[in-house]
Amino acid sequence: MPDESPPSSPPAAASALRPTGGEAGDAAFLAVDSGGSGLRAVVGTVARGAVATRESGRPVSTGARGIDAADLMRQLAPMVRALTAETGTADLHTLALGAAGFATLGDDLRAELPGSVHREWGIRRIALAADAVTAYAGALGAAPGAVVAAGTGLIAMGTDLTRWRRADGWGHLLGDCGGGAWIGRAGLEAALRAHDGREGGSAALLARAEAVFGPMPGLPGQLYPRPDRPAVLASFAPDVAACAAEGDPVAVGVLRAAARHIADSAAAVCPTSGEPRVALTGGLLKTGAPLLLPLEEELTKRLPHAHRVMAEGDPLHGSVRIATDLTIGALALPTDERLLRVTTVAG
Repeated sequence: MPDESPPSSPPAAASALRPTGGEAGDAAFLAVDSGGSGLRAVVGTVARGAVATRESGRPVSTGARGIDAADLMRQLAPMVRALTAETGTADLHTLALGAAGFATLGDDLRAELPGSVHREWGIRRIALAADAVTAYAGALGAAPGAVVAAGTGLIAMGTDLTRWRRADGWGHLLGDCGGGAWIGRAGLEAALRAHDGREGGSAALLARAEAVFGPMPGLPGQLYPRPDRPAVLASFAPDVAACAAEGDPVAVGVLRAAARHIADSAAAVCPTSGEPRVALTGGLLKTGAPLLLPLEEELTKRLPHAHRVMAEGDPLHGSVRIATDLTIGALALPTDERLLRVTTVAG
């Protein structure tokens, strides 16, 4: 069953920190996206939006308490110094940070980061979010609906603006159904079936797998010891799509099954009333027509009341939106201890 978390309210003292009148347009914010490829940070203002961006190439480390707040600050501090120098920003008013794994690995960030950013930059209003939430905010803003983030893994987030609903995102061993690793694994299973002479195999996928990984008996030894197994599995998803585009029935079936799984997750989190919006985001969309055409059919079947829309932006864009709304006191997305936590540091 998907998570369903009760809504909570931002601290009452937060309203005292809200810029008013002309101050709001000049108020500067810091927006951050922390993911598997490192940090991306933006400094901007309410009036001008994002002004300057910096990136790091190293993911934040994890420890006994999850995502390491001290390591995040070590990486973020020089980026912010460069950004404030470049933009001439004197005071940062608000921080919004989206982090991969925040829902389950965010204890250290929740405990340590608000105090650290206040001491370092004087920031007093901090929003910490799961990257699925910033993906939602980037794609739809503060509109009710559902967003499916589909890449190596797969997670769906939905809200009616009173509470969040989550489906999947359980990793390549327990879920992420329809994501890149799931498609790649299903394609490799079909290749192994063909190698063994079992039903359900695909000679086309076998040929592709051998071209990529070599003889099939060596595949387990290449795959199982790897710490990046999901990425290795997902790397085969484009080959499955290529075989489907060439008419291989097994590959076509894999992508149709993936489409059903993705639509299942979207339907599990999408509001059932009103006119919600549904958007897709993530690298899996590059798979193209062999996946997207059956996916559109499944979404139409499962969510006839919803409007399919293009995602407006990515998770960093979502962090910028949350930072902007928090700065002016207009955050409409529901807060939640695990998914979107808003903190006001005492002066």
